[in-house]
Amino acid sequence: MNATKYETKVEQIGPLAQDFIDEGILVFFGMNAPEELTEFAILHHHTQLLQPITAGDTLVIGDESIQILCVGEVANENLSNLGHFVVKFNGFTEPEMPGDISVPKQDRLPSLEPGTAVKFISGN
Repeated sequence: MNATKYETKVEQIGPLAQDFIDEGILVFFGMNAPEELTEFAILHHHTQLLQPITAGDTLVIGDESIQILCVGEVANENLSNLGHFVVKFNGFTEPEMPGDISVPKQDRLPSLEPGTAVKFISGN
């Protein structure tokens, strides 16, 4: 049975977030993020990280499921403490940056709007 490790909902999308989305990067922050970060972030209500996110888990955005290829060494700590995570649609199996969560490249990223559910689910 696949357990939910983290679950949240998008609250608002910063005015510059689309620039990152166009580059295949989703930058999430909890609602308490500093103002200078909210402009390019997807803001959500930070909840408790129940288990660490690992390669092989599934990221669910709305009704789309995406396999996680790799997780940077500080990604779980950032998510747990700050509600901050960065999803890169780059196809990498080794993280480019310590906070990255990498997933396969996609021509079209899942649509995000206030109210969109975002979850991490265990892969096994």
